Amino acid sequence: MTLQIGFLLFPRVQQLDLTGPYEVFASLPDARVHLVARSVDPVTTATGLVLTPTMSFADCPALDVLCVPGGAGVNGLLRDAETLGFVRRQAAGSRYVTSVCTGALVLGAAGLLRGKRATTHWNAHDLLAGFGAVPVHGRVVRDGNLLTGSGVTAGIDFALALAAELAGREAAEAIQLNLEYAPAPPFQAGTPDTAPPHVVEQVRTRSAAIRAEREQLVAEIAAASPPEPASHP
Repeated sequence: MTLQIGFLLFPRVQQLDLTGPYEVFASLPDARVHLVARSVDPVTTATGLVLTPTMSFADCPALDVLCVPGGAGVNGLLRDAETLGFVRRQAAGSRYVTSVCTGALVLGAAGLLRGKRATTHWNAHDLLAGFGAVPVHGRVVRDGNLLTGSGVTAGIDFALALAAELAGREAAEAIQLNLEYAPAPPFQAGTPDTAPPHVVEQVRTRSAAIRAEREQLVAEIAAASPPEPASHP
């Protein structure tokens, strides 16, 4: 049976959150990968790349894998009833509910993280608790059928891990080899723990406005529907 895999597409999505795991899933045997948006009009990502949805919410089939990427545009989704409704409906029947980076906040706003272990980008990690999640640091975090990847490039790690479940380890390893995914970054600046403090501060400063808006949105959502105290073994 053909696997139906869908990525939520929205304005100002972080394209690598989506295109990294897309490349992995599109390499799976007998899989169809959809870019699903409110309409099929082209969407401009956070960095200016234009992507074209393959289908609208209304036309989307039941998905085996639902993936929500992150990006600056996440803020506009946290109170978007139509998008959150689509996410809830698809999640109810999906084999796997997943996110990359700040896409986890959308899952949280849809009420899908309560009591669940989850991760997200380091600059939004503390916001997970506002949705009743159990924040965990890790490139890929799994809780039942929920898989969340941390920041941006972790989407490839998450996709390979899930590909192994969907098609077997050997198939996932073949995809990894074909992509020559063997990270060897030129700098040890990939996390706030290893990056120079002044670089961390630069990144925080550049994203301060988006972060402040996001904090306010999460606080309002949490106040409207206070999360139960999260507990997890």
